[in-house]
Amino acid sequence: MPEHTTWFTLLLSYMHETLEQNAHAFGHSVVKHEAPSWRSFEPILVALFVSLLVLGVAARVRGQLSNPDDAVVPEDRLTLRTFMEAFLGYFYDLAKSVMDAERAKKYFPLIGAAAMFVFFSNILALIPGFPVATSSLSVTLGCSIVVFVCFNAYGLAANGFGYVAHLAGPAWYLAWLVFPIEVISLIVRPITLAVRLMLNMAVDHLILGIFLSLVAVLVPIPIMLLGVLIILIQTLVFTLLTCIYIGLATEHEAH
Repeated sequence: MPEHTTWFTLLLSYMHETLEQNAHAFGHSVVKHEAPSWRSFEPILVALFVSLLVLGVAARVRGQLSNPDDAVVPEDRLTLRTFMEAFLGYFYDLAKSVMDAERAKKYFPLIGAAAMFVFFSNILALIPGFPVATSSLSVTLGCSIVVFVCFNAYGLAANGFGYVAHLAGPAWYLAWLVFPIEVISLIVRPITLAVRLMLNMAVDHLILGIFLSLVAVLVPIPIMLLGVLIILIQTLVFTLLTCIYIGLATEHEAH
């Protein structure tokens, strides 16, 4: 397979004529400048594939847990069910350590979905021919914007106007100074969340690709093990920051 080419690149190249026509029409009629290359659609296609994979895994595990009698008995070997129970259980405990158990349970659908999407997007990169969805800023920024919109919506639902008033600080006479700083800090959160994940995964994939191009046997194995560690750390960081942002937004003054 040529350098910088993945299975998704080959799939897109097969459909490139239609994609180029649509991209040209979009660029000419909407943004009024040069249409994007068909290769720019690859991160979106990979993100959709990972989303379908996460939904498939969730449906599979949910089906195995549909019987309460079988669900309470843990399996004695590593299966998809036991892995997902341990994986999601860890991040649920993480959410409870950041906020109380009631809020952790309430907001865990978003937290768990973020953890699964980032993890599967990263781990698929270890399979030859698969691209890294999270090495694209458009994908990581999309994830961060979803988190940004949700934790602000949660904050408004939990605290009402008090969520906005809290940005002005405790002293009314300093509101003119504190409020703009807090708003800028709030806006920067999704940007830093997206850029941190994108840069770490892009650099990790680049280093692995360099070693694979130099020596394809044995030598890249330590780099791949390091890549697994980076994948776990970046999944943890993204999910932890998501928990922190939700916890801060939904925290009542009494807390």
